[in-house]
Amino acid sequence: MKNVVCSLALALAALPAVAGNVTFSDPRGDDAGPGTYTYPTKAEYKKGSFDLTDIEIKDKGADLEITLGVNAGIEDPWDSAKWPTPGNGFSLQMFQLYIDVDGKAGSGEKDALPGMNATFADDSRWEKVIFVSPQANKEVTTRLDQKAKAMKDKVVLPTKVSAKGKKVTALVKKADLGAGFDAAKVGWQVLVASNEGFDNQPGNGILARTVNEFEGEHRFGGGDDGDSDPNFVDCLAGAGKGGADEAAAQKAMLKFDAGTKQRAILKVVRGG
Repeated sequence: MKNVVCSLALALAALPAVAGNVTFSDPRGDDAGPGTYTYPTKAEYKKGSFDLTDIEIKDKGADLEITLGVNAGIEDPWDSAKWPTPGNGFSLQMFQLYIDVDGKAGSGEKDALPGMNATFADDSRWEKVIFVSPQANKEVTTRLDQKAKAMKDKVVLPTKVSAKGKKVTALVKKADLGAGFDAAKVGWQVLVASNEGFDNQPGNGILARTVNEFEGEHRFGGGDDGDSDPNFVDCLAGAGKGGADEAAAQKAMLKFDAGTKQRAILKVVRGG
Protein backbone atom coordinates (compact mmCIF):
# COMPACT_ATOMS: atom_id res chain seq x y z
CA MET A 1 0.00 0.00 0.00
CA LYS A 2 2.84 2.37 0.89
CA ASN A 3 4.40 1.87 -2.54
CA VAL A 4 1.06 2.51 -4.24
CA VAL A 5 0.58 5.79 -2.36
CA CYS A 6 4.12 6.92 -3.18
CA SER A 7 3.63 6.07 -6.86
CA LEU A 8 0.35 8.01 -6.95
CA ALA A 9 1.97 11.04 -5.31
CA LEU A 10 4.82 11.00 -7.81
CA ALA A 11 2.39 10.69 -10.71
CA LEU A 12 0.32 13.65 -9.48
CA ALA A 13 3.44 15.76 -8.96
CA ALA A 14 4.49 15.08 -12.56
CA LEU A 15 1.21 16.34 -14.01
CA PRO A 16 1.43 19.71 -15.82
CA ALA A 17 -0.43 22.76 -14.53
CA VAL A 18 -4.04 22.98 -15.70
CA ALA A 19 -4.09 24.61 -19.12
CA GLY A 20 -5.27 28.20 -18.98
CA ASN A 21 -4.79 28.64 -15.23
CA VAL A 22 -2.16 31.18 -14.15
CA THR A 23 -1.07 32.59 -10.80
CA PHE A 24 1.23 35.56 -10.21
CA SER A 25 2.56 37.01 -6.95
CA ASP A 26 3.84 40.49 -6.21
CA PRO A 27 6.00 41.64 -3.26
CA ARG A 28 4.21 43.23 -0.32
CA GLY A 29 5.11 46.80 0.54
CA ASP A 30 5.99 47.99 -2.97
CA ASP A 31 2.88 50.19 -3.38
CA ALA A 32 4.98 53.29 -4.03
CA GLY A 33 5.22 53.24 -7.83
CA PRO A 34 8.83 54.07 -8.71
CA GLY A 35 9.63 54.12 -4.99
CA THR A 36 8.60 57.70 -4.24
CA TYR A 37 4.80 57.62 -4.15
CA THR A 38 2.97 58.47 -0.93
CA TYR A 39 -0.64 57.72 0.00
CA PRO A 40 -3.43 60.34 0.05
CA THR A 41 -4.13 61.93 3.41
CA LYS A 42 -7.79 60.90 3.80
CA ALA A 43 -8.27 58.05 6.28
CA GLU A 44 -10.14 55.96 3.69
CA TYR A 45 -6.87 55.32 1.84
CA LYS A 46 -5.46 52.70 4.19
CA LYS A 47 -1.87 51.60 3.67
CA GLY A 48 -1.80 48.43 1.63
CA SER A 49 -5.08 49.15 -0.18
CA PHE A 50 -3.19 49.57 -3.46
CA ASP A 51 -0.48 46.99 -2.74
CA LEU A 52 -0.95 44.19 -5.28
CA THR A 53 -0.17 40.81 -3.70
CA ASP A 54 -1.44 38.15 -6.12
CA ILE A 55 -3.41 37.48 -9.27
CA GLU A 56 -5.17 34.19 -9.96
CA ILE A 57 -6.58 33.52 -13.42
CA LYS A 58 -8.79 30.44 -13.78
CA ASP A 59 -10.16 28.99 -16.99
CA LYS A 60 -13.88 28.36 -16.48
CA GLY A 61 -14.70 27.11 -19.96
CA ALA A 62 -16.40 30.02 -21.70
CA ASP A 63 -15.11 32.48 -19.09
CA LEU A 64 -12.01 33.53 -17.21
CA GLU A 65 -12.30 34.13 -13.47
CA ILE A 66 -9.70 36.73 -12.44
CA THR A 67 -9.05 37.32 -8.74
CA LEU A 68 -6.89 40.27 -7.71
CA GLY A 69 -5.51 40.47 -4.17
CA VAL A 70 -4.28 43.53 -2.29
CA ASN A 71 -2.65 43.96 1.10
CA ALA A 72 -5.64 45.44 2.95
CA GLY A 73 -9.36 44.83 3.13
CA ILE A 74 -11.34 45.98 0.09
CA GLU A 75 -13.72 48.70 1.26
CA ASP A 76 -16.57 50.77 -0.15
CA PRO A 77 -16.39 54.05 1.81
CA TRP A 78 -18.37 55.98 -0.78
CA ASP A 79 -21.15 53.38 -1.05
CA SER A 80 -21.00 52.46 -4.72
CA ALA A 81 -24.53 51.05 -4.55
CA LYS A 82 -25.82 54.63 -4.31
CA TRP A 83 -23.85 56.05 -7.25
CA PRO A 84 -25.96 57.41 -10.17
CA THR A 85 -25.09 54.17 -11.94
CA PRO A 86 -24.63 51.62 -9.12
CA GLY A 87 -21.10 50.25 -8.89
CA ASN A 88 -19.42 46.99 -7.97
CA GLY A 89 -19.10 47.08 -4.18
CA PHE A 90 -15.78 48.88 -3.75
CA SER A 91 -14.69 52.50 -4.18
CA LEU A 92 -10.94 53.05 -4.10
CA GLN A 93 -9.02 50.89 -6.54
CA MET A 94 -9.10 50.41 -10.30
CA PHE A 95 -7.23 47.66 -12.17
CA GLN A 96 -6.07 47.40 -15.77
CA LEU A 97 -4.81 44.02 -17.04
CA TYR A 98 -2.83 44.33 -20.27
CA ILE A 99 -2.35 41.20 -22.38
CA ASP A 100 0.30 40.53 -25.00
CA VAL A 101 -1.68 37.93 -26.94
CA ASP A 102 0.55 37.21 -29.93
CA GLY A 103 3.97 37.48 -28.25
CA LYS A 104 5.44 39.15 -31.36
CA ALA A 105 7.93 41.99 -30.89
CA GLY A 106 6.65 45.26 -32.29
CA SER A 107 3.10 43.94 -32.66
CA GLY A 108 0.28 45.55 -30.69
CA GLU A 109 -0.27 48.80 -28.82
CA LYS A 110 2.78 50.63 -27.49
CA ASP A 111 0.99 53.07 -25.16
CA ALA A 112 -1.15 52.22 -22.15
CA LEU A 113 -4.67 53.63 -21.99
CA PRO A 114 -4.87 57.44 -21.77
CA GLY A 115 -3.87 58.82 -18.40
CA MET A 116 -1.69 55.92 -17.26
CA ASN A 117 1.45 57.68 -18.56
CA ALA A 118 3.27 54.49 -19.51
CA THR A 119 4.51 52.74 -22.62
CA PHE A 120 5.29 49.09 -23.29
CA ALA A 121 8.58 47.60 -24.43
CA ASP A 122 8.67 46.35 -28.02
CA ASP A 123 8.58 42.70 -26.88
CA SER A 124 5.63 43.39 -24.56
CA ARG A 125 3.12 45.32 -26.65
CA TRP A 126 -0.49 44.48 -25.93
CA GLU A 127 -3.55 43.47 -27.94
CA LYS A 128 -6.19 43.40 -25.18
CA VAL A 129 -6.74 45.13 -21.84
CA ILE A 130 -9.25 44.04 -19.19
CA PHE A 131 -10.66 47.02 -17.29
CA VAL A 132 -11.76 46.11 -13.74
CA SER A 133 -13.39 49.13 -12.14
CA PRO A 134 -15.68 49.90 -9.23
CA GLN A 135 -17.70 51.82 -11.81
CA ALA A 136 -20.44 50.14 -13.80
CA ASN A 137 -19.63 49.16 -17.39
CA LYS A 138 -21.92 51.92 -18.66
CA GLU A 139 -19.71 54.56 -17.01
CA VAL A 140 -16.50 52.99 -18.32
CA THR A 141 -17.89 52.76 -21.86
CA THR A 142 -18.89 56.43 -21.82
CA ARG A 143 -15.33 57.48 -20.88
CA LEU A 144 -13.80 55.16 -23.46
CA ASP A 145 -15.94 56.82 -26.14
CA GLN A 146 -14.72 60.22 -24.96
CA LYS A 147 -11.03 59.50 -24.41
CA ALA A 148 -9.93 56.28 -26.08
CA LYS A 149 -12.16 55.66 -29.08
CA ALA A 150 -9.27 54.30 -31.18
CA MET A 151 -8.52 51.69 -28.49
CA LYS A 152 -12.07 50.87 -27.51
CA ASP A 153 -12.25 47.59 -29.46
CA LYS A 154 -9.21 46.36 -27.50
CA VAL A 155 -10.81 47.01 -24.09
CA VAL A 156 -12.61 44.08 -22.47
CA LEU A 157 -15.13 44.73 -19.70
CA PRO A 158 -16.10 42.02 -17.18
CA THR A 159 -19.59 40.58 -17.12
CA LYS A 160 -19.45 40.54 -13.32
CA VAL A 161 -17.25 42.15 -10.64
CA SER A 162 -17.39 41.48 -6.91
CA ALA A 163 -15.29 42.32 -3.85
CA LYS A 164 -14.77 40.33 -0.66
CA GLY A 165 -12.06 40.47 1.99
CA LYS A 166 -8.83 41.51 0.28
CA LYS A 167 -9.92 40.30 -3.16
CA VAL A 168 -11.66 41.70 -6.22
CA THR A 169 -12.96 39.05 -8.63
CA ALA A 170 -13.94 39.66 -12.25
CA LEU A 171 -15.58 37.31 -14.73
CA VAL A 172 -14.59 37.83 -18.38
CA LYS A 173 -15.82 36.12 -21.54
CA LYS A 174 -12.93 34.30 -23.24
CA ALA A 175 -14.53 35.01 -26.62
CA ASP A 176 -13.89 38.73 -26.01
CA LEU A 177 -10.15 37.97 -25.80
CA GLY A 178 -9.91 36.12 -29.09
CA ALA A 179 -10.38 32.63 -30.49
CA GLY A 180 -8.50 29.91 -28.64
CA PHE A 181 -7.37 32.24 -25.86
CA ASP A 182 -5.15 30.51 -23.29
CA ALA A 183 -4.17 32.58 -20.25
CA ALA A 184 -1.04 30.49 -19.72
CA LYS A 185 0.34 31.26 -23.17
CA VAL A 186 0.17 35.07 -23.14
CA GLY A 187 1.96 37.91 -21.37
CA TRP A 188 0.28 39.85 -18.56
CA GLN A 189 0.79 43.22 -16.89
CA VAL A 190 -1.50 44.41 -14.08
CA LEU A 191 -1.71 48.07 -13.02
CA VAL A 192 -3.32 49.22 -9.76
CA ALA A 193 -4.59 52.80 -9.93
CA SER A 194 -6.81 55.05 -7.84
CA ASN A 195 -10.45 55.26 -8.92
CA GLU A 196 -11.74 58.69 -9.97
CA GLY A 197 -15.44 58.99 -9.27
CA PHE A 198 -15.91 62.37 -10.99
CA ASP A 199 -14.11 61.90 -14.28
CA ASN A 200 -15.21 65.04 -16.10
CA GLN A 201 -11.90 66.52 -17.21
CA PRO A 202 -10.97 65.99 -20.89
CA GLY A 203 -7.24 65.60 -20.30
CA ASN A 204 -7.06 63.05 -17.49
CA GLY A 205 -7.25 59.28 -17.46
CA ILE A 206 -10.23 56.99 -17.78
CA LEU A 207 -11.74 56.96 -14.28
CA ALA A 208 -8.24 57.12 -12.77
CA ARG A 209 -6.85 59.79 -10.46
CA THR A 210 -3.56 61.42 -11.35
CA VAL A 211 -0.48 61.24 -9.10
CA ASN A 212 0.76 64.67 -8.04
CA GLU A 213 4.04 66.05 -6.76
CA PHE A 214 2.53 66.38 -3.27
CA GLU A 215 -0.14 64.13 -1.80
CA GLY A 216 -3.62 65.52 -1.16
CA GLU A 217 -6.83 64.27 0.40
CA HIS A 218 -7.55 62.04 -2.61
CA ARG A 219 -4.31 62.17 -4.59
CA PHE A 220 -1.12 60.17 -4.30
CA GLY A 221 2.04 62.26 -4.06
CA GLY A 222 5.68 61.71 -4.92
CA GLY A 223 5.23 62.05 -8.66
CA ASP A 224 5.16 65.08 -10.94
CA ASP A 225 2.43 67.54 -11.79
CA GLY A 226 3.11 67.05 -15.51
CA ASP A 227 2.25 63.99 -17.57
CA SER A 228 5.42 61.92 -17.33
CA ASP A 229 4.91 60.05 -14.05
CA PRO A 230 2.92 56.79 -13.99
CA ASN A 231 -0.61 57.31 -12.69
CA PHE A 232 -0.69 53.94 -10.97
CA VAL A 233 0.75 52.72 -7.70
CA ASP A 234 1.71 49.07 -8.16
CA CYS A 235 2.22 46.54 -10.96
CA LEU A 236 3.83 43.21 -11.80
CA ALA A 237 7.60 43.08 -12.31
CA GLY A 238 10.31 40.53 -12.93
CA ALA A 239 9.10 36.94 -12.96
CA GLY A 240 5.85 37.67 -11.09
CA LYS A 241 6.73 35.27 -8.26
CA GLY A 242 6.76 37.79 -5.41
CA GLY A 243 10.50 37.80 -4.79
CA ALA A 244 12.17 40.73 -3.03
CA ASP A 245 14.12 41.47 -6.21
CA GLU A 246 10.86 42.30 -7.96
CA ALA A 247 10.35 45.40 -5.81
CA ALA A 248 13.65 46.75 -7.14
CA ALA A 249 12.69 45.70 -10.66
CA GLN A 250 9.44 47.66 -10.34
CA LYS A 251 11.25 50.80 -9.24
CA ALA A 252 13.59 50.57 -12.20
CA MET A 253 10.77 49.86 -14.66
CA LEU A 254 8.61 52.77 -13.44
CA LYS A 255 11.42 55.31 -13.47
CA PHE A 256 10.42 58.50 -15.28
CA ASP A 257 12.06 61.80 -16.17
CA ALA A 258 9.82 64.87 -16.13
CA GLY A 259 12.54 67.00 -17.74
CA THR A 260 12.83 64.86 -20.86
CA LYS A 261 9.23 63.58 -20.61
CA GLN A 262 10.53 60.02 -20.46
CA ARG A 263 7.75 57.72 -19.29
CA ALA A 264 7.91 54.29 -17.66
CA ILE A 265 8.51 51.38 -20.04
CA LEU A 266 6.58 48.30 -18.96
CA LYS A 267 7.31 44.63 -19.53
CA VAL A 268 4.74 41.85 -19.40
CA VAL A 269 5.10 38.75 -17.24
CA ARG A 270 4.54 35.35 -18.82
CA GLY A 271 2.87 32.58 -16.89
CA GLY A 272 3.35 29.54 -19.10
